[in-house]
Amino acid sequence: MTSTCDECGGKVVSKAVDYSLLGISLGKFTAQECAKCGEQLFSLEESEKITRASKAKGLWGLHSQTKVGKVGNSMDIKIAKNIADFMGLNPGKEVFVRPESKKRLIIEISP
Repeated sequence: MTSTCDECGGKVVSKAVDYSLLGISLGKFTAQECAKCGEQLFSLEESEKITRASKAKGLWGLHSQTKVGKVGNSMDIKIAKNIADFMGLNPGKEVFVRPESKKRLIIEISP
């Protein structure tokens, strides 16, 4: 590993950092971190540990591709079961839907 940051030229130090995925902590992993800009680099070995931890917590592969359907005059989008389970979605659960931009849709789950 390098001792100078490729992004900003700052000093890089080795330290244990908390790594989170989808808002869930996977634990602490050793990273090379820039003291100036905060850029973090993980070795292949640490990356494999992160992957194993994400799989153990059921966070690995939480994505899917779907098509927009039509129901009456409305559109619908199917949510894969593994994502619905992760988010605690059940039929009848209320959600708030809003566009963030022309290419991003936000779905917030009501409490």
